[in-house]
Amino acid sequence: MDRDQLAAMIDHTLLKPEATPDQVRALAAEAIEHRFAAACVSPNHADLIVTELAGSKVRTCCVVAFPSGAHATAIKVSEAWDVAGAGVAEVDMVIDLGGLSAEGGASVHAEVAEVRGVLGGDVVLKVIIESAALTDAQIVEACRASVDAGADFVKTSTGFHPAGGASTHAVELMRSTVGAQVGVKASGGIRTLADARAMVDAGASRIGASAGIAILAELG
Repeated sequence: MDRDQLAAMIDHTLLKPEATPDQVRALAAEAIEHRFAAACVSPNHADLIVTELAGSKVRTCCVVAFPSGAHATAIKVSEAWDVAGAGVAEVDMVIDLGGLSAEGGASVHAEVAEVRGVLGGDVVLKVIIESAALTDAQIVEACRASVDAGADFVKTSTGFHPAGGASTHAVELMRSTVGAQVGVKASGGIRTLADARAMVDAGASRIGASAGIAILAELG
C-alpha cells in the first residue's frame, strides 16, 4: 500500500471540543494537500468544513451524538438533518450503548433507521458502536442491526471512551459480520503507520485519525 492509497482511506479528524474555526480551516487545507478521504469535524463546524472543501475531492464529514451517544433519538435525527442540510457528505453517529445493553439490537436498529430516513441515500452513514466497551456478541448484534437499518459503514470507536479505541480483533469481527459490501471504519488510538496497516489488514476500509499526517510521514 503506497502513500496515496493509504491517504485515500483516512478520515482526517478534528473532534476536540475546543477546536476553533481557524483549526478547522487548517484541517481542510491539510486534507486537500494530502488527498485524504474525508475531513471529519463536530456539527458546529458543518457549514465551515463544507465551504472550505468546496470544489475539492475530499469528502465532508460530521459526527452526530458525539461522543456519548446518550441522546434521545429525536436529537440524533435533528442533528443529522442539520449537518446534511449544510451539505455534509458523510455522518458518523454514535449508538446508545445503554439501549444496546438493555434492549439488544432492536435499540440500535430503531435509531439508525430514523437517522437513515432523514439523510437520504446520497449521504454516507457510519455507525459508531464503541467496540471496546462491548462484548463480542454485542459487537455482532450492533453491526447486524446497523446494517439492517441502512448503515453504509460500521465504525469501532469515538476515541473518547475510557474503554479504549480500535482493536484488530474488533475490526476482524466487524468485517466478518458485515461482509464485503459494507464499510468498516477503524478509529480511536490509531497513531502510527503500523497501527494503520494492522487495521487495514484486519479488514478496515477507512481509518479515522487525527494523526493522519504523521502516519503518512512514516512512508517518506
